[in-house]
Amino acid sequence: MKDPAPSRFAYKLNRLMLRRGMRGFLRFGLPVLIVASIGAIWASEPARVEGAKDRVAELRRQVQERPEFMVRMMAVEQASASLAADIREVLSLDFPVSSFDLDLPALRARIEEMDAVASASVQVKSGGVLSVYVTEREPVAVWRTNEGLVLVDREGHRVVDIATRIERPELPLVVGQGADAAVEEVLGLFAASAPLNERLRGFLRVGERRWDVVLDRNQRIMLPEHAPLTAFQRALELDKSQDLLARDVSVVDFRNPGRPVLRLGPSGSDDLIETEFELD
Repeated sequence: MKDPAPSRFAYKLNRLMLRRGMRGFLRFGLPVLIVASIGAIWASEPARVEGAKDRVAELRRQVQERPEFMVRMMAVEQASASLAADIREVLSLDFPVSSFDLDLPALRARIEEMDAVASASVQVKSGGVLSVYVTEREPVAVWRTNEGLVLVDREGHRVVDIATRIERPELPLVVGQGADAAVEEVLGLFAASAPLNERLRGFLRVGERRWDVVLDRNQRIMLPEHAPLTAFQRALELDKSQDLLARDVSVVDFRNPGRPVLRLGPSGSDDLIETEFELD
């Protein structure tokens, strides 16, 4: 007669199954272990792995080059024709190109590195168009440097080089080291200089701290470091009331606005003299 009692092995197996976590291991851990073992055995053959990589790469290429993901042209908006041409040259994109192959942040960074660009945004629009929106820097002055003439914006940032002054005669000419850092200040002086009409030649930055207004006939108005616009307006009022700049005066020194000094030209005196006067 068969003994109804379980064998020693069956008893131990039943006890093992009653342990916490054993059922979880059999349900999840064991299948994962089996799959991992099969994967390890499959990956042990390099040729098999390389073949799989090639198939995945080919599948990815087919997806990326689907017509709906292809970019066929670029549109540069809110930019001048010359700047748009420069942007196309800088990016040098060969169309058509997959949108997956375009690094939009990198493209935008390359555009914003251009001197004439204040900011830019790049996005891919429907229809396969790479749209570039540009905020262009507005030149407000011509800065003469040792290397040549440069257009600068209000912040003194370089915009573009120009060959001759006559290319932008409507903009003020600034000269001297540090002139680009004080463009905002010189714009106020330029606006106030309207009564001088064609006599104005430019603004000279002296010691990176103050301005000289340079006129034709080698005349110069020396302005103070602080409140130069106020001093310049007082000099213009003096010229209006006494025709000061029509005389043979080489320098009007307003560095001390309370005690301006005139320096006469050669015909005004045989020797260089200085005359002090008080303003009302």
